[in-house]
Amino acid sequence: MNSFSSTSLTSILKPRAEDNFAITFAPLSLPEVYKLAEHPANGAIVVMSGTVRNQTDGVPVISLEYQAYEPMALRVFYQIADDIRKKWMDTNCVVIHHRTGHLQIGEISVLVAVGCPHRSEAFDACRYAIDTLKHNAPIWKKEHNRDGSSNWVSIGACEVEE
Repeated sequence: MNSFSSTSLTSILKPRAEDNFAITFAPLSLPEVYKLAEHPANGAIVVMSGTVRNQTDGVPVISLEYQAYEPMALRVFYQIADDIRKKWMDTNCVVIHHRTGHLQIGEISVLVAVGCPHRSEAFDACRYAIDTLKHNAPIWKKEHNRDGSSNWVSIGACEVEE
């Protein structure tokens, strides 16, 4: 009997040298993430920047707080990159950086960049990366509302826009 389950295979995935993943308290840098996604074979780099907005479903929000289970979240990021390369085989670079800690309105909470030879695959792969991250990564956010209330939610519980 094979001793490896799909879960154990996922846990041993390692990032490729051309990819970059981070979970950090430090502010995220759009130029840095873009530079990390550069590759001579790219015809397109698509970057998705998630920012803290001032409301959720009409409820005024003053700030967000993010927490992550970093070892597992990074494994999810590695798996996302592996999945991307299985579907979009010409992908050159995958970069996923997520912020933790207390963030103010307008601050960047997540950056995803995907570099590919063609724009259509770069767009599709980038969208796959952020949607999968939101559903699978053990990352939680606490919304601090203007009325003084707050609540924790998994980012996977956030609605995916179609």
